Amino acid sequence: MKLPLIHRLAFTLLTFCAGWAAGVQAGSVRPSPDWLRNATIYEIFPRDFSPAGNIPAVTAKLDELHDLGVTVLWMMPIHPIGKKFRKGDFGSPYSIRDYYAVDPNYGTLADYKKFVAGAHARGMKVIMDLVANHTAWDSVMMTNKDFYKQDGNGHVIPPVPEWTDVAGLNYHSPALRAYMIAMLKYWIRECDVDGFRCDVAYMVPTDFWEQVRTELSQVKSDIMMLAEAAEKPELLTNAFDLDYSWPLLATMNNVLIRGDYASSIRRVWEKNAALYPPGALHLRITDDHDESRAVARYGLEGALAASALMFTLDGVPLLYNGMEAGDATESGDPALFDKLTIFWSPKDRPPLRCIYQDLIQLRKQYAAFRTCDVNWRHNSEETKVVSFVRADTKDEFLVVINFDNRPIDVRVDEPNSAGFTLVNIAGAPVSDGKPPPDFHLNGFEWRIYHRPFNAMATK
Repeated sequence: MKLPLIHRLAFTLLTFCAGWAAGVQAGSVRPSPDWLRNATIYEIFPRDFSPAGNIPAVTAKLDELHDLGVTVLWMMPIHPIGKKFRKGDFGSPYSIRDYYAVDPNYGTLADYKKFVAGAHARGMKVIMDLVANHTAWDSVMMTNKDFYKQDGNGHVIPPVPEWTDVAGLNYHSPALRAYMIAMLKYWIRECDVDGFRCDVAYMVPTDFWEQVRTELSQVKSDIMMLAEAAEKPELLTNAFDLDYSWPLLATMNNVLIRGDYASSIRRVWEKNAALYPPGALHLRITDDHDESRAVARYGLEGALAASALMFTLDGVPLLYNGMEAGDATESGDPALFDKLTIFWSPKDRPPLRCIYQDLIQLRKQYAAFRTCDVNWRHNSEETKVVSFVRADTKDEFLVVINFDNRPIDVRVDEPNSAGFTLVNIAGAPVSDGKPPPDFHLNGFEWRIYHRPFNAMATK
């Protein structure tokens, strides 16, 4: 859940510009575990994930998720949904009545424990979706009005006027903070979850998140925390391991929907890098529960080009709820409040699962994709094409992506192109296997080239 798009972009722009103009960086980011830098996160909306729409149906697909290669499973909120002022027939999963309960439509606490244990048995981590900014109007917590934001007349109010189905929480209350931290410890101890994705984290005081991290680390030292926030570096100092790359997502929308220059992708990446200290991690997204599906926004080939970028940049990539099937079923507002089951077998789709499987495996196999460095390369068609190198001491990868729907001839400024060979991504369309520096790329075509260290040493 997040602010309406115009408000969210305004918040991001103001924060981003202020930091960029001042040349401000946070002091340092907290160290993140190696397993996170190597991760691919998969977001699950249980209601839409299967016709049954429950947790056991997700557990039944754990082998498929493991085979896909994802390493962290983020399940959207599993708690009972409020009925008072509910939106839609089913209501938003981010309107929570009881943080200690499992929605009976999803199953039982035992079902959730079985899901977590099954994921762990397959080597996958599980993070819960924490909604700390607000609750349902009929929450069990409403017996303590001090937990909630109130107007001058003592009436409980929503966090922002548009969110009429939820009531805002008041973090000036020490009792509320204690309640929330105790609840988080409960889920770690009871179900052995590995961390939390924290909804609209930028709307909750940073000092609360720092308190949370200190307390939870004493229960489980290697927990992971993901902030739904952007351009707020202070969150990554003492509380969170990574945040969202919303400016990059907005830029992708501008490029693929509104015809902006592809070179703006590099510019926004460089501005973001200047705002944060070295080592900052960002969630790389093209698709999630707050957006229309990427294949609907960009078209199938454009969506794959966007995914190729997100999987080869620094940071941690995200797959969302059937993305590997090319599902185009609506998922954002207002569909978030109803049930629209994933269409797992769409016709006329290329083997998207194989493509994502190979991209995930590439990131796992080569540490070059887990560094923080992205070395951008100029090319002869920067209004349409992006090109960059990912490298470490063992391997070097050259990535070239055409973000235009028309064929193009392009030359990449690579000082020494000898030794690069095309990486085979099963099912990815490639017009020819010609090595750099000169390419003919079809519309939305992308390529990844590999050169091992021994070839690099000849430069």
